[in-house]
Amino acid sequence: MPAEFISLTFPNASTELTPLANPSIDPDYLIRYARSLDDYGFNYTLVPYDSSSYDPFTIGATIAAVTKNIKVIIALRPNTLYPTVAAKALATLDQLSSGRAVVHFIAGGSDAEQAKEGDFLNKEQRYGRLEEYIRILRRAWLSSDPFDWDGQYFRFKQFSNRVRPTNGTTIPVSVGGSSDDAYRIGGALADIFGLWGEPLKDTKEQIDRIYAEAERAGRAETDRPKIWVTFRPIIAETDELAWAKAHRTLDALKENRGNGLGKAPPNAPTPQNVGSQRLLEIAARGEVHDRALWFPTVTATGARGASTALVGSPQTIAESILDYVDLGAELISIRGYDNLNDAIDYGRYVLPRVREALQEREGHS
Repeated sequence: MPAEFISLTFPNASTELTPLANPSIDPDYLIRYARSLDDYGFNYTLVPYDSSSYDPFTIGATIAAVTKNIKVIIALRPNTLYPTVAAKALATLDQLSSGRAVVHFIAGGSDAEQAKEGDFLNKEQRYGRLEEYIRILRRAWLSSDPFDWDGQYFRFKQFSNRVRPTNGTTIPVSVGGSSDDAYRIGGALADIFGLWGEPLKDTKEQIDRIYAEAERAGRAETDRPKIWVTFRPIIAETDELAWAKAHRTLDALKENRGNGLGKAPPNAPTPQNVGSQRLLEIAARGEVHDRALWFPTVTATGARGASTALVGSPQTIAESILDYVDLGAELISIRGYDNLNDAIDYGRYVLPRVREALQEREGHS
C-alpha cells in the first residue's frame, strides 16, 4: 500500500516550545516553510482553522503560488462560509494551484469555540449541517447547471457555479473525528478520513467503523475513504537520544502551560470533543504504547489537538509509521515541536526510509 505525507503549515516561527507573544504572519518564514515541505517530498500541507487566527484561503493561495507539487488542505468550518461561496472559493484555489486543492471539514468539537463566531447549533445539528454542506459542494462542482436547494440548514434557488474544479467534477473532501456522527458522515461522503494517533488496536477499530459506514452507504471497497493518521514525532540520532529529547520537550510543554503559554489554560476542563477524550483515556492506561507511541504529551497539553508523539531514531519512527500503513493508513501526518527543523529532519531521514521500505515490499510481492 502506498503512503503519502502531510504536514501542517505555520505562518511564523512561533512553536509550542518557544511561543511568541501575539506573532504576526512572517511572509518569508511562511514561504521558506512551504518550499521546504515541497523540496523534501511532503505531499500535502494542512492550513488550520481557529476562530481567532488567520484566513486559511489566503494562506493556502500563498503556499500554492510559491510551490510546485504540494497539495494544500484548507481546514473549513461550515458555519464560517456559505456553501455556494465555499464551492467557488475552493474551485478558484484548485484552478490557481493546477489541481492541488483539498478541503478538510471541521464540524466543530467545542460549543464555546463555535459560539465565538455565532454558531449555536448542538453537536448533532453541526454534523447534520456538515452532511448537507458536503452534498451541496459535490453538486456545485459536478455541473454548472443551475439548481435549487431546500434543506434543513441551507436554502437557495437557481445557483449556478461556473468556477469548476480542475478535473471538472470534484475536489477531495476530508472529514475527521472519533464520534459516531463523524464515522457515519465521513464513511458515507468523504474521500479522506482523519484520525489522531492512537494505539494500533484502537486505530484498527476506528478504521473498521469508518469502512463499515462506507459499506452501509453503498460504497465499494475501492471507493472507501483514505485513512489519514496524525502524529508528533520526536526524533534524534538514536532511540536513547530521542527519549532524552522527548523528556526535554515534555518539560517545556508543561512549563509553558503552567505559565499560561500552552494550548489550554492550566486548569482547563476536559475537552468536549470525543477525539480528545479518547486520547486522555488512552493516556491513563500507560505512557508508552506499541513500538514508540508516547502519551505524556497528550496530558501535558490537555489533549488539545493532535498530541500523541512517536519517539525514537529515524528508523524506529519509520517502522512505527509502517505499522499504521499496514493497518490501512494511506496518509500520514507528521509535525513536530520545532516546526521547521523537524519538518526538514522528517524529509531527510523519515520519509525516504518509509518510501524505500514500501518500494522494497512492492519489489518482493
